[in-house]
Amino acid sequence: MDSEQAWFSVRCLFKLAAGASATYEERITLWRASSPAEAVTLAETEAGEYAADVAGEYLGLAQVYSMYDQPVHGAELFSLLRESTLAPHTYLYAFFDTGDERQGAIEAPERRP
Repeated sequence: MDSEQAWFSVRCLFKLAAGASATYEERITLWRASSPAEAVTLAETEAGEYAADVAGEYLGLAQVYSMYDQPVHGAELFSLLRESTLAPHTYLYAFFDTGDERQGAIEAPERRP
């Protein structure tokens, strides 16, 4: 790869096969590119292919993050800052824990004093 290239992560949003209610998917992919614009171009090309593979629709939302670290164990892959006047619990419920997510709980390990 060209030494002028850097690592970028790109978050894309998809609508999957619709029934009574649609399922939306957010994907974060990793790209080596010479600019954020090139990373988005690469990600959107892949997003179109992915949408076709899963019979979904790419919704045209691509958010790029220029990584400051190399992609190693613990490297930050994506960050999005959002201003809000909501209290923490209300913010989490509004954006991340509405009850409609397809996710499971992970039990936290016991903490020792």
